[in-house]
Amino acid sequence: MGQRVERELIHGLVRNLAGVVMMLGALVPAGARGQGIVRYVPDLRIWILSTERTTYAVGLNEHDELQTVYWGAKLTSDHDLSPARLRPEHASFDSSETMSNLEYPGWGGRYYNEPALKVTLASGVRDLVLKFTSQEIHDDTLEIHLKDIQYDLSVRLLYKVFPKEDIIRKQAIIENHTPQVVTLESAQSGVWHVPAGEGYRLSYLTGRWAGETQVVREAINPGKKVLDSRRGNTGHQWNPWFAIDAGGKADEDHGNVWFGALGWSGNWKLVVEDTPPAHQVRVTGGYNDFDFSWPLKPGESLSTPPYYGGYSARGFGEASRLLHRFERDEILPDRAHPHVRPVLYNSWEATTFDVDEAGQKALAEKAAKLGVELFVMDDGWFGKRNDDHAGLGDWYVNPQKFPHGLQPLISYVNSLGMDFGLWFEPEMVNPDSDLYRRHPDWAMNFPGRPRSQARNQLVLNMARDDVKEYIFGVLDKVLSENNIKYIKWDMNRHFGEPGWPEVPVAEQKETWVKYVRNVYEIIDRLRAKHPSLEIESCSGGGGRVDLGILERVNIVWTSDNTEAFDRLGIQEGFSLAYAPKVMSAWVTDVPNLNGRSTSLQYRFLVAMQGALGIGANLNKWSADDAALATRLIATYKSVRETVQQGNLYRLFSPREGALTANEYVSSDGKQAALFAFYHSQQYLWPAPTIYWKGLEENAAYRAKALDNKLAEKQPVLSGSFLMHHGLNLNLEGDYDSTLVILERVK
Repeated sequence: MGQRVERELIHGLVRNLAGVVMMLGALVPAGARGQGIVRYVPDLRIWILSTERTTYAVGLNEHDELQTVYWGAKLTSDHDLSPARLRPEHASFDSSETMSNLEYPGWGGRYYNEPALKVTLASGVRDLVLKFTSQEIHDDTLEIHLKDIQYDLSVRLLYKVFPKEDIIRKQAIIENHTPQVVTLESAQSGVWHVPAGEGYRLSYLTGRWAGETQVVREAINPGKKVLDSRRGNTGHQWNPWFAIDAGGKADEDHGNVWFGALGWSGNWKLVVEDTPPAHQVRVTGGYNDFDFSWPLKPGESLSTPPYYGGYSARGFGEASRLLHRFERDEILPDRAHPHVRPVLYNSWEATTFDVDEAGQKALAEKAAKLGVELFVMDDGWFGKRNDDHAGLGDWYVNPQKFPHGLQPLISYVNSLGMDFGLWFEPEMVNPDSDLYRRHPDWAMNFPGRPRSQARNQLVLNMARDDVKEYIFGVLDKVLSENNIKYIKWDMNRHFGEPGWPEVPVAEQKETWVKYVRNVYEIIDRLRAKHPSLEIESCSGGGGRVDLGILERVNIVWTSDNTEAFDRLGIQEGFSLAYAPKVMSAWVTDVPNLNGRSTSLQYRFLVAMQGALGIGANLNKWSADDAALATRLIATYKSVRETVQQGNLYRLFSPREGALTANEYVSSDGKQAALFAFYHSQQYLWPAPTIYWKGLEENAAYRAKALDNKLAEKQPVLSGSFLMHHGLNLNLEGDYDSTLVILERVK
């Protein structure tokens, strides 16, 4: 009884303090409370976060708990909203806390949904109830402070609004101001609630090695759907992106779509939850709480990953275009000074581990003649690296392969008008390496347990600061001694036995988070010291693709599967969440993984829908192959700004028929490029009519297609004709393809 009275007294004090703070909130400058991007409405006790086309609102309920009030299309009047209120309990088994949309719920009281924060205090108390204490508004940011009703454990909720892109970022900072250790057992970044109702549909990306970013759409039923990675990096199996549409009726151009993504390259978790009887769909996201524990010492804090959310009233197409614009403008390292991705050649498939100066120079000559701008030497240049059994960790130039170092090769590549790039796999070590023989303790391990190998390698424990400093040092040395403009940062296995025996047992589960933070730090420091350096993220294909790594790298390797027809599906799923600019897409030799052969033009056009690269063995190309490649690379350069910086419209999906068609419109509207692929013609039926999108109705466009594939003979056509009458293409047979380019004319 005494504890209950004490708890109620403390609760009362917190509420009184909150009331004072809220009255002071009425004194927030008019710019913050009026029509600003972020504003507080005192009489409603709600905060409004406004983008160009959406409104997001949170407010305080009668218990001073923070609730989601609204998320959707832009509202014209703040006072159309009602104050936050706890829903009445459905029965003693369905508490009002569980029925209500708590914005950052702790696990405590009678809250039974997925919590945003779960803790154990030194006293053994595992109950956490968070109440409002204060707020701060600065232009496009909002900071709301919550605190437990008894203990000095607080959470700072950070919101940032990106108005043009209709996107909001959430993040939490958990702070321990108690005199004892508080153990965090789940630390999420936040919760996104869609409007209450039934019939929602979930879209997400799944896959595996060589089959990444496959689109899945399914009904959201009562219960939980968990998408996650427990592998140490983002993973091929699921990607930390989701979209939810109302009634399962949205398509590319129509319907309400709520979408979100996590910016984290380690273990992550998204929980999509529909809990009866309220039928309230929510998506909780942040650190994966599997094998997670974070002892927070007095005075310490833990920041969660950024969690992004957005809303589109115009279907999946507009949702992805918003994300693409957001990534280009706010996430990518070159956002302040954007530039197109260069045409790349990578020597891996031509030479594998058999690299030397003469062979790489010969390939560089051939690549330069095609119009390649960046030459990348892949695996095999370092240590005793003659196959994948040895050498990882020994990042010094192999003296037998390059007796004079890398400089003669780099100088020759530069003389051909190309930049030079180099492959690294910094996070790994072969047992057969000088590094492992010196530091076997640097590999992840549990004492006395097996050290599982994959691809003949072990994972370095990058959570260790000595490992972090070693990796930064060896990479910095190679970059400082050579004119290297680009590195391909690879990671060819997931974690195994993630032990860290050198630290106290209570801290060993911090490995998952500290590992990723140190990888981020190395990349950040390398970029700061070498400002012209650009980096590609690779993990056996698309195993490390997320908004966290994209803040630090310029491009990602989409998949080890470069077979052109397969790539149409992989690239479609990729484009739902990520901009074409960051999608590395190669032209390689045939037959490929599936034993399938397609024409060189087909392969080029598939790869030209992202950041174009060539990975074929140029030593085997005929003169005709080289001539066609030269022409197509020149064509790509004429449209690549439109592809990489423009708006993407997915017109025909490879999942739904024989025709695949994607259209790109430049940001200024002066150019459009349509890539079309016909899988197979049957019964002499022509390919479907293609209706363009995103053009100006009254503008005139000059149309030009590869190989006379344009059925329409009139070269200049209006935007209204192209969008409403449509265009027919002479696609026939198997694996036919074309590119149609529109140029706006006066």
